Amino acid sequence: MLKARAHAALREPLIHFLLGGVLIFGFFAWRGEPADPASRTISVTPDVQAQVALAFERTMQRPPSDRELDQLIDRFVREEVLYREALRLGLDRDDPVVRRRLAKKMDFIAASAAETDDPSQAELEQWYRDHADRFSNGTRLSFDQVYFPDQPDPVVIRSELDRNWRSMGAPSSLPATGEDRLAADVASQFGQAFVQSLLALPAGSQWHGPIRSGLGWHFVRLREREAGALPPLASQRARVIEDWRRGTAERRREEAYALLREAYSVRIDR
Repeated sequence: MLKARAHAALREPLIHFLLGGVLIFGFFAWRGEPADPASRTISVTPDVQAQVALAFERTMQRPPSDRELDQLIDRFVREEVLYREALRLGLDRDDPVVRRRLAKKMDFIAASAAETDDPSQAELEQWYRDHADRFSNGTRLSFDQVYFPDQPDPVVIRSELDRNWRSMGAPSSLPATGEDRLAADVASQFGQAFVQSLLALPAGSQWHGPIRSGLGWHFVRLREREAGALPPLASQRARVIEDWRRGTAERRREEAYALLREAYSVRIDR
């Protein structure tokens, strides 16, 4: 019983936020950053040097040379100096870019546990039934899409899509409209990740995005979806688990926000 309660507690979004806070505190502790950004002491400990070297090795597939490590440490110190001076000057306040990134980090904290979590067999079967249209053979899609090579600002884009979507986005060989197309054919052109995101959307007149593909970013309107035959769960188990994780992460983000939102009183002056 105690084990079951502990497992249930770990699924609570608020617990994810608390654990995320601990992880963030540990990260800054690892960086050697004091609680007071006014401190003029930067400690590049052996642990910090090892982490810097490990980050290089993961990217370059080899350990850094002594000269490269010295350069990496110099860069670390430079970033640390500029970071603390920015905090001292208050540059982290009233900055929409910083604000957006911090909000995304909070979303990430709430959803991160779902990326490695595994559903029970009963949860997986229920998910498969509830989202059968995503896994059906011969699913057909009708949609519109606007392509961007770089991730756009959704607030700016959404305000214009309903009025003038055909003239928006970057030039591309990708079709702006798909009519009654097989999901497999769409995947061959846009990529499987795009199709999985598309299948997760509700059909209707609303625009969604930005959605990522192997080619860039898209705003998408799924006008119609017609499901085909549903194959046995065992034949698509890995795909269904990945879809469950993605959907569970999104749900936990929303649940975590709802919990935090209750603590705030919002006044909108018009």
